[in-house]
Amino acid sequence: MDKISYFSLTKNEQEIMELLWAEDRALSRSEIIELSTERSWKKSSIHILLNSLLEKEAIKVNGFIRTGKNYGRTYSAAITQEEYQIMQFKQGTNYINSKSSAITGLISALVQDEDIDNETLDRLETILQERRNEKK
Repeated sequence: MDKISYFSLTKNEQEIMELLWAEDRALSRSEIIELSTERSWKKSSIHILLNSLLEKEAIKVNGFIRTGKNYGRTYSAAITQEEYQIMQFKQGTNYINSKSSAITGLISALVQDEDIDNETLDRLETILQERRNEKK
């Protein structure tokens, strides 16, 4: 997440981002409208929402596609869902002043979840060991 400015998404922007993350491909404006079957925003708002997401650098223009007689831009996510979640975590905690405490608290809370299985715990342990080896 180098050089990504911190931002928050509105509910409507979040819906569009979740679609882009799920589709994992560039989508045109009309495809976003068509695939957003349970949207809370109006079709006429798509231009405003896409421009806002572009301004926040949450999405990027991938290219152009012919739609009828005209050409339209295609959009894809500029950040991953995980990067956005980390961004929100860092904004919502005392991360800057106490990275160690914030990270430890988050990991501790997550591994206390009753639904976490041994496979996930093993993967976390592997990730931590790999990180330790990198720091040596």
